[in-house]
Amino acid sequence: MSPLEAGASAPQFELQDQNDNTVRLSDFEGKKVLVYFYPKAMTPGCTTQAQQLRDHHQALADLNTAVVGISPDAVKRLTKFTERDQLNFTLLSDEDHAIADAFGVWGPKKFMGKEYDGIHRLSFLINEQGIVEHRFDKFKTKDHHQVVLDYLQAQ
Repeated sequence: MSPLEAGASAPQFELQDQNDNTVRLSDFEGKKVLVYFYPKAMTPGCTTQAQQLRDHHQALADLNTAVVGISPDAVKRLTKFTERDQLNFTLLSDEDHAIADAFGVWGPKKFMGKEYDGIHRLSFLINEQGIVEHRFDKFKTKDHHQVVLDYLQAQ
């Protein structure tokens, strides 16, 4: 696994969102985009992270930043997650993990002594020119939003 570094061109993507609409990175032209990868919708850590991003959505929007969550979940599960937690941002389905591979976040993981391949919880801030401005890899799910906001406000 080799995650993208700041300065790299962000991989262009075209994925289905929670409403089964096609969403492309280019749809966010003129904005920064926080692309965050998470392992599985409706699990405790992923729920905490999503709820914090939901609750701080306006602060991110005020900094010209859109939020896009990507996981290997099916569209149907993303729909349930969005409805259950009243999420106010885009979730995208990457079932074949092609985009996770392109960003370098798919790879070996360990949980309770088992090894398997999956998504590593990383986020990328993509600037208005489609370049990775910053990679966030040191955060807890409950403070991810604050790490991102602190970075954006310092710029």
